[in-house]
Amino acid sequence: MTGTGVRAVARIVARDDRRGGTSLPVLEGEGPLALRRTRGSGAEARVMVVGAMSGPLGGDLFGIEARVEAGARLSVGSAAATIALPGQGKEEARYDVRLDVADEGELRWLPEQLISANGSDLRVRTRVDVGAAGRLVLREEQVLGRVGEEPGRLSSRLTVRVAGKTVLDQELVCGPGAPGGWDGPAVLAGHRAVGQLVVVRPEFAVHPMAARMLGECAALTPLAGPAVLVSAVAGDALRLRRTLDEALGQLGG
Repeated sequence: MTGTGVRAVARIVARDDRRGGTSLPVLEGEGPLALRRTRGSGAEARVMVVGAMSGPLGGDLFGIEARVEAGARLSVGSAAATIALPGQGKEEARYDVRLDVADEGELRWLPEQLISANGSDLRVRTRVDVGAAGRLVLREEQVLGRVGEEPGRLSSRLTVRVAGKTVLDQELVCGPGAPGGWDGPAVLAGHRAVGQLVVVRPEFAVHPMAARMLGECAALTPLAGPAVLVSAVAGDALRLRRTLDEALGQLGG
């Protein structure tokens, strides 16, 4: 427990089973974070995060840890959007994600949207380490407020390292109490859905991608390593997902 909240951690380890597939020797969920293995394709194992209760609420501390070992392939999604809700007190909630991808490992991290409901206060921290020959597709999507309501306070930080070198470390804070300008033309420009796509591939070191706009509200930026970042804003979650899916398609899926 953290104050009046719930503490829960889910853990996944993906391992090459030496038979052309991926085993999951560790698949552990706690409380509101249940993990289910679903049907994969080829060598890839697939896992769904199933929320067993609403949240996170104020004061809760949730965490997910995933490690992909050499030669393994793992895809992780979620069964529904995560909704940050206010708790009984005024404590912030925390959601920590820790991902490790070894050399020759591959991770597709594709959860559903995170919705910041009015009155909530959530801090999300995602840290990713990828080996020099590892592969990653990571999607993050945040929706500020449910239909017709103002958002809660949302702080989201994403750090990605490749071969021990930091290639991305950025933070976005939105909603009540956030630094001024978060909703201005230089950041969200009035949009209520914001997302990013990080793709790490060894071939980008040899054939780097060029920076370019992807329509009016999305941009592709090469990072200082074998990685690219796609940043996008949209009026709603559906348009944001469409934009990021199209960007991933242009990058080869």
